[in-house]
This record gives sequence, structure tokens and C-alpha cells, in this order.
Amino acid sequence: MFLPSVDVVVVGAGPAGLLAAGKAAADGAKVLLLEKMEKPARKLRITGKGRCNITNAKPYLEFLDEIHPEPRFARDAFNSFFNNDIVELLSSVGVETVQERGMRIFPASGKAWDVAEGLIKWAKSKGVTIINRASATSISVSNGRVVWVDYTVSSKDLHRVNCSAVILATGGKSYPATGSTGDGYTLARDCGHTITPLIPSLVGIETNPVFHLQDELNLKNVSLTLLVEGKQNDDEFGELELTAYGFNGPIMLRLSRKIVFALAKGSKVELLLDLKPALSHQKVGNRILREIDKNPRIAVIDLARKLLPKDLAFVMVDQLGIAAQKVLSRLSTSECNSIVQWLKEQRFEVTGHRSWNEAIVTAGGVSLKEVNPKSMESKLVGGLFFVGELLNLDASTGGYNLQIAYSTGWLAGTKAAESLR
Repeated sequence: MFLPSVDVVVVGAGPAGLLAAGKAAADGAKVLLLEKMEKPARKLRITGKGRCNITNAKPYLEFLDEIHPEPRFARDAFNSFFNNDIVELLSSVGVETVQERGMRIFPASGKAWDVAEGLIKWAKSKGVTIINRASATSISVSNGRVVWVDYTVSSKDLHRVNCSAVILATGGKSYPATGSTGDGYTLARDCGHTITPLIPSLVGIETNPVFHLQDELNLKNVSLTLLVEGKQNDDEFGELELTAYGFNGPIMLRLSRKIVFALAKGSKVELLLDLKPALSHQKVGNRILREIDKNPRIAVIDLARKLLPKDLAFVMVDQLGIAAQKVLSRLSTSECNSIVQWLKEQRFEVTGHRSWNEAIVTAGGVSLKEVNPKSMESKLVGGLFFVGELLNLDASTGGYNLQIAYSTGWLAGTKAAESLR
């Protein structure tokens, strides 16, 4: 289906594009949605390890605290469409939700696929026309306004559609296999916009040394302290994933944005791992002494297993060079101190981060100075709107980034339709 003329062209059928297209159509616009992949919302279908952390139920001001680098930019978008609104929208198409720890909202089915299909169903119900395998190649601007979009279908013949507004919702550069290959930045730059430096965010961090484990290991209730040039920069408490390359998991992801920026500046970055943050050094030492008094004949590896998961217990005795079968009564004071230090304050040099293929979101993007926060419309080109990950706007892990997508998409769809009148 090739349309010679529509009111609004939306480029990219992820969550931001689907919300933008559906809202514009609901408000009376004739909308064409171009999606380069074989089906919409490819990235959404795999987010949250296939479960999809839809949004977060935190109140407005706490939500803003999770947004970078300019939380105030998101105020109008959040005021137009917020966390309770996406829950209600999904419910209207049969996708019910549940709230879990950290006020995170998930589909009750536990399937990201249901969220994607629900948003597609909603957009189509509003009258949106979707063309899959369609890639926008250029946006034509005349007298300071968009006038048409050129696109190909399945990389073949070129098509042109006249329009009054274009909403770019192409996503960033993370997970390029899902279609987020940075096309939108090229289109934005061609229209005269500035693209701030792009870095992978919410991404695994590579360290030296690493834990040599047979499989990845998830730890709960541990803490990481971030050091930049030897000074404490931040710290996080919660779940951490030990990997063959270093660290991943919720607390690592929350620190990763600062780490990647620090590395980009050439700063020395280190991490301190505390496996027993609820206990002081002295209390950990006292517990070890109690175990020695209570069970002087058991082996060091048995003590380690009481303190740590089995696989990590073997790593500890190996790294400390203590014989696994050595009985506790023969532990020296220095060996006891080394165990305390290992549990409370392991230091890791940060050597790098994982690639765009593994990053959850993109930090950086279209300069916020060139976009009107009250509409998401370009300040340089009339009728051109930017939404979602394409903007220089990102957030912590926990459902915040998807809410940015919904909210900016909704606001842009609203204002694009209004501009026609």
C-alpha cells in the first residue's frame, strides 16, 4: 500500500512511534507509519529479557530524578501522558499489568510480546496505516517546513509521500539487530540538527580482574562503589550479575552511564565490591572468629560456603591462596583479615564496556536545545518532531526509558495533529 499524500508520517514503529501515530490518528490525522523491520516493535519484544518492564509507578517528582541529562525537558511530555496512562491504554486492549519490587510495572502474562501486540492493536484501531520493511531515506524541507518523505520498501523501489508533519521515532543505536541502527540521527542531521555524542548506556562493564566462574552468577544485597580518579563518585545497592567479562545486572546498569562517560574522558575508573554491605569489617571479622570457636575442625571451604554461594566460595579460597581443606583452627590472623577484606572491599579496574549490541539504551542524541519541550517539534524545521531514544534524553533502569518513549510520542502525536488545524 503506497500512499501519495498523508497528514503525518511517523518513521519507526517502536513504542514511541506507535504512541505518536495512534494519538495523531485518534485526533483526526491521516497517518502513515513506516517500520524498517518485518514487524513493528522488535526491540520492545525482547526488552527486560522478554518480560518488558513497561513503566514505573513512582510519583512524578521521583520519576524525574531518574532522567538524564535534562529532566525538566520531560515535564510537558509526562504531564500529557504518564505511567498510569500507559497502564490504562494497555488495559483497554486486553493487556493487564502487575507491580513488582521497585514499583516496576510488568505485563501480568510476563510476556513482552503481549505489550508489543497490544500497542500495535491500539494504533491500528485508531486508523494508522503501517508499512513494514519500509526505510525512510530522506526528508524534504521547503520554506522551513517538511513537505515529503522518500522511502524504500524491502530496499527496492523509491516511494515518495507528501505530508505536513514528520515524527522521527527511529530509536537509538542499541540492539542494532532489532532495527535501531542510528538512521534517525542521519535524517535529523540532514535537516540541520545537532547530534550530541552517542554512547551506550545501561550496559555491562568490563573489569580487571574478573571472577572465573563456570556460569554467570546473580548476587543479591551487595553494593558497588564507583571511583573516578580515586574519588568516590556514586554507589548502588541491590542485585549484581558476575560475568566472564566483569559485571552486569541492575546495580551495574545504574552506574554504567557515569562509567562510560568517565571512560570517554580518559578518566581512571574503579569499582569497589562489598559482598556484605549490611555488616562492618569488624562484624564480618567477629563472625569468622565465632565460626572458628564453634567449628575449629571444619575446612576453610565450608566456612566460605556459609558466607557465599557455592561457586563463589571456591573462587574466594583460590584467589586468597588458602588451601580449601585447611581447618579453621589453623587460620592465621592475616588469613582471617584477608577473608574480611575480600568480602568487604574488592577493587576492580574498569577496562571498558560492552558494545552497542548489548547496550539497553543510547545516551546522547538530537540536541534538546533544538527541540521544543512543549511539543517535541523542531525549533529549526516546522512540522518535524523527535521522540523517544532519538532525543538526548535517557534514564536509569526500571521502566523509565520506555515511559520517555510513550510520553514524548503521545505529545508529538497530539501536537502534529493540532498543527494541521
